[in-house]
Amino acid sequence: MIQSALREIRRGTAEIIDEARLETLLKNYFEKGESYTVKAGFDPTAPDLHLGHTVLLQKLAVFQKFGAHIQFLIGDFTAQIGDPTGKSETRKKLLPAQVLENAQSYKDQVFKILDPEKTTVFFNADWINPLGAAGMLELTTTYNVARMLERDDFDKRHKAGISISISEFLYPLLQGYDSVHLKSDIEIGGTDQKFNLLMGRHLQRVYEIGKEQSVLMMPILEGLDGVQKMSKSLNNYIAVADEPNDMFGKILSISDTLMWRYYELLSAKTIDEIEAIKVGVENGTLHPKKVKEALALEITERFHSAQAAQLAQEEFERVHAQSEIPSEMEEFSLQGPIWIAKALVDCLLSPSTSQARREIKQGSVKIDQNKLSDEQYQLELGEYILQVGKRKFARLKVIP
Repeated sequence: MIQSALREIRRGTAEIIDEARLETLLKNYFEKGESYTVKAGFDPTAPDLHLGHTVLLQKLAVFQKFGAHIQFLIGDFTAQIGDPTGKSETRKKLLPAQVLENAQSYKDQVFKILDPEKTTVFFNADWINPLGAAGMLELTTTYNVARMLERDDFDKRHKAGISISISEFLYPLLQGYDSVHLKSDIEIGGTDQKFNLLMGRHLQRVYEIGKEQSVLMMPILEGLDGVQKMSKSLNNYIAVADEPNDMFGKILSISDTLMWRYYELLSAKTIDEIEAIKVGVENGTLHPKKVKEALALEITERFHSAQAAQLAQEEFERVHAQSEIPSEMEEFSLQGPIWIAKALVDCLLSPSTSQARREIKQGSVKIDQNKLSDEQYQLELGEYILQVGKRKFARLKVIP
């Protein structure tokens, strides 16, 4: 049973530090019924999560199956500093009101994956604020500047003469101190967080709390392009808050190769179940499209409902497989005649007229399901169905 649990916990991981301790924690759970704690920290720097963030949440859900109580840490204090990981410059400070608003949004979203009965939500301002000046000074004595500058992103900025604020040096110390206060048994994070995660082990040793946390690191999930990491700024993301139709359609848009990566990191299916599906695709008894649809259904159902997922699948088939228009779409009224590129922007189908013109040239724009090639086309008075790509639609009424 322990080895079976370890197999599921190892699945998709990039690195585990002190796996022997992790195995001991599992052994104590299965043989003595002793629970243990797994910590994951999230700085609420934006109001919504995307599927890249849920890679960690999925792993936390696996730990819950095997006896863990989750310490879901919202970094309301550290978010006001900003995690320097991967940053080429000092981040702008967030206002406390923004942090609290974003934190509430996180809480609303994470329990679509985690069991609330096996989760405690913490806010690190609760113990960092009481530290005061004396406690903060004591914390700074636990690590030296030379070691801090060995960190890759700090090293690059230091050599390039780019400013590094003292508060950024404090960030990994404060994240590590969270593990001291919570007495965490395990901490998980992305591979880009290794320095900060190891700081937790270091400070637990310094503050002599009687344990050093194991560390489990997960890889960064690729976005819809299958190349770069999932990111809002790169517009290659699937938001947890996406509407069911959008979520389902975006998942079906990924490549067959990327599909397996998403199964590994996002699906609740076991390793053996996924292996059986792979064998089915390889021997031709399962079609990749059907396998991808099953993944889209699973994820859409997780964040919405089984009914919403089923309706999204039916709508996708109606629109894409049968080349029909959606039953519902946003409606706009614009004064005309109006240039098609401007109409696409005003109907929220394109971010700019230059992008709209490119999409027309690429053959991505349709009017009443007829492909448009004239980027100077003028829409006269009347009603139109505008379409960009496979998923963007709007109903437009051009009025005098």
